[in-house]
Amino acid sequence: MEYNFRAIEKKWQDYWFNHKTFKTENDQLKPTYYVMNMFPYPSAHGLHVGHIESYTATDIMSRFKRMQGFNVLHPMGWDAFGLPAEQYALQTGNDPKDFTYKNIQNFKRQILEAGIGIDWDREFATADSDYYKWTQWIFIQLFKHGLAERRDVEVNWCEGLGTVLANDEIEIKDGVMVSERGHYPVTKKAMKQWVLKITKYADRLLEDLDLLDWPEHIKEMQRNWIGKSVGAKITFKVVQSDISFDVFTTRPDTLYGATYCVLAPENPLVLEIATQDELSTVKAYIEQTKQKTDLDRGDLNKDKTGVFTGAYAINPINNQKVPIWIADYVLASYGTGAVMAVPAHDERDYAFALKHGLDIVKVIESDEEGCFTGDGVHINSGIINGLNNESAKEAIIAYLESLGLGQKEVTYRLRDWVFSRQRYWGEPFPVLFDEEGNVIALDESELPLELPKMLNIKPSGTGESPLANLYEWIHIQKDGKLYKRETNTMPQLAGSSWYYIGYVLKTLVGFIPLNTEEAKKELDKWLPVDIYIGGAEHAVGHLLYSRFWHKFLFDLGLVSSKEPFMKLLNQGMILGSDNQKMSKSRGNVVNPDEVIESYGADTLRLYEMFMGPLEADKPWNTEAIDGSKRFLDRVWRMYYLPIEDSVSELDYIYHQTVKKVTEDYDKQAFNTAISQMMIFVNEVYKQKRLSKEQAIGFLKLLNPIAPHITEELFQTVFNKKDIITYQEWPSYDEAKLVLNEIEVVVQVNGKLRDRVMVSPDEDGEVVKKLALKAENVVRFTEGKQIVKVIYVPGKLVNVVIKE
Repeated sequence: MEYNFRAIEKKWQDYWFNHKTFKTENDQLKPTYYVMNMFPYPSAHGLHVGHIESYTATDIMSRFKRMQGFNVLHPMGWDAFGLPAEQYALQTGNDPKDFTYKNIQNFKRQILEAGIGIDWDREFATADSDYYKWTQWIFIQLFKHGLAERRDVEVNWCEGLGTVLANDEIEIKDGVMVSERGHYPVTKKAMKQWVLKITKYADRLLEDLDLLDWPEHIKEMQRNWIGKSVGAKITFKVVQSDISFDVFTTRPDTLYGATYCVLAPENPLVLEIATQDELSTVKAYIEQTKQKTDLDRGDLNKDKTGVFTGAYAINPINNQKVPIWIADYVLASYGTGAVMAVPAHDERDYAFALKHGLDIVKVIESDEEGCFTGDGVHINSGIINGLNNESAKEAIIAYLESLGLGQKEVTYRLRDWVFSRQRYWGEPFPVLFDEEGNVIALDESELPLELPKMLNIKPSGTGESPLANLYEWIHIQKDGKLYKRETNTMPQLAGSSWYYIGYVLKTLVGFIPLNTEEAKKELDKWLPVDIYIGGAEHAVGHLLYSRFWHKFLFDLGLVSSKEPFMKLLNQGMILGSDNQKMSKSRGNVVNPDEVIESYGADTLRLYEMFMGPLEADKPWNTEAIDGSKRFLDRVWRMYYLPIEDSVSELDYIYHQTVKKVTEDYDKQAFNTAISQMMIFVNEVYKQKRLSKEQAIGFLKLLNPIAPHITEELFQTVFNKKDIITYQEWPSYDEAKLVLNEIEVVVQVNGKLRDRVMVSPDEDGEVVKKLALKAENVVRFTEGKQIVKVIYVPGKLVNVVIKE
């Protein structure tokens, strides 16, 4: 009777892989269901238990929907390009390609051993040349449509890594910027970079969030990142010069209260307007600012530093002279790189003014001391005195427009996507530069432009990628002319921005060309993805960029859905047993290989789904995993009980379980589905038997979570030659969900003494009489004075006696 999980799990994993059990069907009649995970970066460390949690969740949904009659696509691939492999190669002298593809084999082994049902015919890595051919093709279309261009951009430059870093690849250590990987110093530097004009899609990216079944906090993060602001652009002239600058403000109604202006330290006007007396202080502050990230500079709680330039501007509404400062909380990349400061009605301006002794002029009436940011009647405001905020805004904008000193404007916090990396291990740009520096896109027939093999991938030392060292690869002749290749490569996010499309188009012989009718037909069939499960940390990176690329492909007519991922679910983090994030330094990392070896894949899957809601962070508990193993052992032994044609005593709990598990799977409430199945197993052990319908039905319910044990029981106990995977999902009978009898507990003075079975709609007085006749109740009330009998319908009777 012992369940030999090692032998049985290996048997079924081999069967599924060799028979391509989870290969997506070419069935035009079935409804489609596309479920996918955020694919992993194949590092040397292998998968961790958090990966298994996410992959088990999608596997449950794919197995469940397949049995419900859907044509399911559940693929897996590898986010293979990127900085980690390049750094490992530099440190060890290994080839990043060899290293990455070796890791992929290990990751794939772990996924197979976890029993995850994948259509492996759809597998690819973003570093496969037949895949990145189409990454390059999409880039060319972006370029041809004016959405990709080279421009001078101030970037986060890391000399130690020899590359530009995104903001989320940087940390602050001891007050200075360092790379997240290796903790090398990072500085601001102007470089010519490829950028993608995601800002052209800002409104659509914002508006279409309302179409999505995503966690609200993720949508809110994207809204804030896009940062749409409606306000006015106002021109300030610098005193005793021909120089002027524009500020953007969402509160033009407070212009009368603007008592100083602040420019971003990197604003090119700063060094022009700074007086001789202040110039050295200004220059020192500019250098200081270069050591800070945009995130750090925008922190509302940080100390408000800044220096006076010595220059003044004219407030256009009242002709008052106002001092011009520079401060790191103003970013050159946001708005105009200059702000008007109204300390009486803006918290940050107020804190800055208090610290630096600047004027504070109240222009909105309120009883509050200090800074007031709400709506109110304007005072000390000339033409808008007596007006409230919205009316005052309209009046001020109209007035400024009539003078040519301002206009209504919409701005966004969203910046264009810096798309160049000074790395070797990435997609080469499919472009050439002629001798005049003009950019020429490669023809489709010239794709893919393959990444050349290099023995030495150390940074070039010139700010370019290691590819700059390949003179013969860079310099080519074409049509009798000399050209140079781009030496930068694309960022890791390029390949992941369309991989959900890659899965649909992947065949055993390559990819269906993206720009064909055949591809369009397949994409219309499968997109958008029905459910996408992954980490919340990708909210304003991968998820935003994928939406941008998808909308561009929609504009090209290559996809018909407005959005790539219809439903998004963020799995919570699995913490160490010490309730801390798992890390090698803490020694609290749990290796899934070790858990599977000791307990089996089904136990690991069941335990991770039973820990709590999928979205919640949960600590690992080895004692609890023992409980999951014991439950599966009970399930195994349950099938040694008599299996009869009918066991009516279990009808109610069985049909209740089918209903509950089906509903819970549909809403990814896997922990409560497991609880219900445990209740069913307990009831079976009370009856010491079950019917064939109940036995087979239960195996189907448990199969998505514990596929190995259920397949084995289905085959051996019922002598089945087919497998559960393509069986029909069990249905429940509403009529069986109506109880003929219910159990009512009977208490004496609040202590449980007995139970009685009654009809659900039995009269209360009848129930009380039955309770008083119960054997144990008689024993505890005999010879005692009964004060009262309380009946809680359908639940309990409490007999109150005088002791």
